[in-house]
Amino acid sequence: MKAVILAAGEGVRMRPLTLTTPKPLLHLAGKPLLKHIVEALPPTVSELIIVVGYRGDQIKNYCGNEFLGHAVHYVTQNERTGNYRALELAKPFLAPDEPFGLFFADDLIDRASIAKCLSRPPAIVASRVAHPERFGVITLNADGTVEEIVEKPKVPHSNLVTTSAYALTCDIFRYQPTPHPLNGEFYLATALAQMAREYSIAVVETKFWIPIGTPEDLARAEAILKEDQTARS
Repeated sequence: MKAVILAAGEGVRMRPLTLTTPKPLLHLAGKPLLKHIVEALPPTVSELIIVVGYRGDQIKNYCGNEFLGHAVHYVTQNERTGNYRALELAKPFLAPDEPFGLFFADDLIDRASIAKCLSRPPAIVASRVAHPERFGVITLNADGTVEEIVEKPKVPHSNLVTTSAYALTCDIFRYQPTPHPLNGEFYLATALAQMAREYSIAVVETKFWIPIGTPEDLARAEAILKEDQTARS
């Protein structure tokens, strides 16, 4: 299986930490965020397609052509047009009849949820949060599959949101999202909402999801990992 990792963002909210370093290479608990993500992938993943942009050469130099036993390919996103457009850039590396994983390079999710998600495509790892309006908000069908996803709604109808881990097939490229009215970006959540009208999209709920968008988030993640390590020792 291949995994697409989106790592092109400028990390504006993470400044000044990202003025000289791309966010995926910021250190957390002694190693870059990107390494945390790749280490959480199951053995079924053998290849990585990393979408780079801002300071992408640093990411290429860090990962090389093989990273932690995975062959690595790179594509470049030059414009900030949204995570759906970033995923589209990886399409030439994806087989039409094979599922693939999709991950964002700045969040932490537990290994068990990732493995479960990748075993049942199409699927989403989701989590319940206090401020769902910041994310893609999921409404479920009675059978627990996705009914609807709305990206950054003003009035959320649920506290269940998309995280940063997906199991998809190339069928996702049949669905073209419209630009979001707030920023003109093209979001994966909008395409998934269209896809959910024709496919059953499974939802894997996790209680361990740490989105990292600001220096405060990074410090919080550091504290959580330190506490978890202390509890295990």
